[in-house]
Amino acid sequence: MSPWKLCLFSTKPYDKTFFEQANNAYGFNISFFDCELNQKTVVLAKSFDVVCVFVNDNVDAPILEQLKAQGVKALALRCAGYNNVDLNAAKRLGIKVVRVPEYSPEAVAEHTVGLMLTLSRKFHKAYNRVKEDNFALNGLLGFNLHKKTVGIIGTGKIGQATSKILQGFGCTVLAYDPFPQNKLENEHFKYVELDSLIVQADIISLHCPLTQDTQHLINDKAISMMKNNVMLINTSRGGLIDTKAAIQALKSKKIGYLGLDVYEQESNLFFEDLSNEIIDDDIFQRLLTFPNVLITGHQGFFTQEALTAIATTTLENIKCLNENNACPNQLEI
Repeated sequence: MSPWKLCLFSTKPYDKTFFEQANNAYGFNISFFDCELNQKTVVLAKSFDVVCVFVNDNVDAPILEQLKAQGVKALALRCAGYNNVDLNAAKRLGIKVVRVPEYSPEAVAEHTVGLMLTLSRKFHKAYNRVKEDNFALNGLLGFNLHKKTVGIIGTGKIGQATSKILQGFGCTVLAYDPFPQNKLENEHFKYVELDSLIVQADIISLHCPLTQDTQHLINDKAISMMKNNVMLINTSRGGLIDTKAAIQALKSKKIGYLGLDVYEQESNLFFEDLSNEIIDDDIFQRLLTFPNVLITGHQGFFTQEALTAIATTTLENIKCLNENNACPNQLEI
C-alpha cells in the first residue's frame, strides 16, 4: 500500500522543521500550507488523503463535506483538543479523526507554574526595571507559593504534572474532575467538589477540555465564590473563562492575578506577528491594560520535546490508518 499524501494547514517554520525530521522514518508525501483551514482555503486539500490541522483551523460540517468531496479520508489533529471539529459530521461522512492526546504534559505544566511564579514575584516587571537601571524594590512585593492552596480543575496528564510540581513547592493541592482517577488522589492531590475547590483555593488553574459543559466554566457565579485576590491561570482553552466576567472581577479586585496562555477569540490573534497592525479586539486590549494580567500567546506546548512528540505521534497515527491498523489515538465518535 502506497503512503498517503498529507497536507498541514496553519503551519509555521517550526512545524515544517519537526515534521520533516520525523517523516524520515515514515516517508509520507507532505505539503505545508501556512494559511488556516477555512471555506476559502479548503480547496487546497484536493488530492490529499489526510488533512492535518491545529487548534484554530475550522473543521465544521461544511468544511468536512468539502473535504470528503475532494477525496480526503482522514483528519489528523496535531493537538489534544478537538472542540474545533464537528465530530458528528465526520462520523456521518466516514472521515476518521485522530489526535495527539499528549505530547509533553510537563511542557504545559511547567509553563503553568511559570505564569504563577511570574505573577506572584513580578519577574516581568523586574526585568523591565533592571533594563532601565532601576533597582528599586518598591512595587515588586510578592508572595510564597509555599503553603498556598491550589485548585486544579481537570486531572488529565497536564493536571497531574502540574500537581506534582506544585507539591514540590509545598502547596496543598485540591482537584476536581467529573471523571476522577481515585488511584491518584493520595499521591498528588485531594479530590473535592468543584464549588468547594473554588471557595478554598488561593490559586485556580484550568486543565480541562472545552466542551458544551465547560464553556464559561469560570463565570460571574464561579468568580463570586472565589477568595478575594485569587490567582486564576488558564493554559487549556480560552472559552473556559468568560472574559467579560474576568474583566469585571479584575476591576473589583476579586481576581488579584490573571495568567492566560489562551484566549476566547485567540484565532484572530495568536501565532501571528501583528506588531504593525491595529488590533480591534477591545476585550483583549482591555485585558492588556491591567498590571496584574500576564498573557502569553498559546506557547505552553512550545518546547523541543513537545514538538518532536507532536510530529512523531501524528505521523504514527496516519501510518496506522494508512495500513488499516487499529489506532489508539482515533477519536471514538
